[in-house]
Amino acid sequence: MKKFVFFHYGFETPTQEIQEAWGKWFASIGDKIVDSGSPLGPGREISRSGTKELPLGMESLTGYSIINADSLDEAEKLLKGCPMITSIRVYEAMSM
Repeated sequence: MKKFVFFHYGFETPTQEIQEAWGKWFASIGDKIVDSGSPLGPGREISRSGTKELPLGMESLTGYSIINADSLDEAEKLLKGCPMITSIRVYEAMSM
């Protein structure tokens, strides 16, 4: 089994219906969760050319989670059902 990190981008204020759907979706992948993650607050990008603030917004990175899956395709199938996130980017966590 491989680990995949997924990053949540954007956020819609959840209705009661969306919160309930999210709870059901999260429970449905419960056996795959390595780290449920957390929401992210403001951050900074640090590079050789300097530092810039990364405020929260609709297109910002807003959270992360880590799951187990056999492949990137399986991870994608698991994540497609998430009702609360505007966009998800998933990456395989490579073993060192």
